[in-house]
Amino acid sequence: MNRTKSTIGQVLIVLALMLVAGSGVHGQQVHYNYMPGTDFSKYHTYKWVDIPSNVHPNQIISQEIKDAVNNTLAAKGFTLATGDKADLYVGYQCSVDQERQWNAWGMGGRLMGGMGEATSSTISNGTLAVDFYDPTSQQLIWRGSAEQTLNPSGNQQKDMNKLNKGVAKLLKNFPPPQK
Repeated sequence: MNRTKSTIGQVLIVLALMLVAGSGVHGQQVHYNYMPGTDFSKYHTYKWVDIPSNVHPNQIISQEIKDAVNNTLAAKGFTLATGDKADLYVGYQCSVDQERQWNAWGMGGRLMGGMGEATSSTISNGTLAVDFYDPTSQQLIWRGSAEQTLNPSGNQQKDMNKLNKGVAKLLKNFPPPQK
């Protein structure tokens, strides 16, 4: 009877560790905010601008970010301006933070007395923020950020799919609905 209680206890401990380990895993979280009273219906064209304080990734990732945003905005009826004039200026910022992830496994058995191990590793959670500015007032009018969008996996297609999904989710509420 004691071995059964011991085995059940070990299983519960392993399940608890797995739950704690899995609780840090979330999908892409999106946040956005915009300037109240802005008439977004007047914006039709946009132009990319660099945000000076931004740490840009390499040129390939930078172009992939711009392509993902361009495709999403085109699907919403916005046009990338080819000249200097545009209704909107668009810039992006990104960061890659690191956080500790716990991986736990274990097994219990009558003969082995139960074994388990918990290890930690560092994972990167890439956040992408996209900013829209009014060129006339030179004010930020909309900002959105998507977490866990820029996580290099070593698989370019998987990374692109994640980026495209994150940008689509990020710009879902751009422009905000008019009241």
